[in-house]
Amino acid sequence: MSNDDQYGGAGYGEVGGTGQTRTRLPEAPADPYGPARRTSRAPRSLVTVVGVVVLLIAAIAFANQAPDTPDDRPADDAPAATSTTATGTDPVTGKTAGIPKGFAHDEQGAQSAAANYAVALGSDGMFRKNTRHALVDGIYAPDVASRMKGPQDEAYSAAFLAKLGLDANGNAPQGSTFVTRTVPIGTRVESYTPTAAKVSVWYTGLIGMSGTKSTDPVRTLWKTWTFELSWIGEDWKVVDDTQQEGPAPVPGDVPVSTSDDMSKAIKEFGGFTYAR
Repeated sequence: MSNDDQYGGAGYGEVGGTGQTRTRLPEAPADPYGPARRTSRAPRSLVTVVGVVVLLIAAIAFANQAPDTPDDRPADDAPAATSTTATGTDPVTGKTAGIPKGFAHDEQGAQSAAANYAVALGSDGMFRKNTRHALVDGIYAPDVASRMKGPQDEAYSAAFLAKLGLDANGNAPQGSTFVTRTVPIGTRVESYTPTAAKVSVWYTGLIGMSGTKSTDPVRTLWKTWTFELSWIGEDWKVVDDTQQEGPAPVPGDVPVSTSDDMSKAIKEFGGFTYAR
């Protein structure tokens, strides 16, 4: 598998996984929090390491198109309650180690799995060994997961984490908040059978360090993450994945927030379980 970097693009450093996944980590541009740091490019040799070194996201698509019917329309001719009722199958039946599980054995379930897996793999848990192993074990097929963890541990070395402003355990310095989050925009089924599915997730993401002394401000990116899934046991598992840039919209005119506002938002606004 040759997974294009999650945070790629010109001016971004690369970090590889198991030869199946490759992630680029951003090099700070002009910085609203301070002077730009030019040392965040990861060594090119890391690109060859097998594994998923992921810093970001997967797909929101809530269907709520239940039609109005004459039988349940209120007398005052207001829209029926069912017109805004969510439709579709519940996305999951539970979680293990914070990872959703029990996705439906159909196209909708495959899309929900891809979206939720992108969110999990784009979290800051990937920068801490124990949680990274739990994420990989819960998301990938057993044989794929077993091959990935060792090379990933080498890629997430203390030296590499230091380039991101993190300590050897993946923790941000006091007074700063490390931000890495994927936010799904939508999903698309590329192919589907009851035993295998290929699903693309279009997402935006956040990456950077928020804090008064940060030189790597939090910024956005846009990617499409394609997952190849197999039905193993009673759930969908990833056997391969790739990424590519965009589609990306024209940047808006929203003023840049302060580091305090960004840190507060990351702590106060939680993530979601995504359904199709």
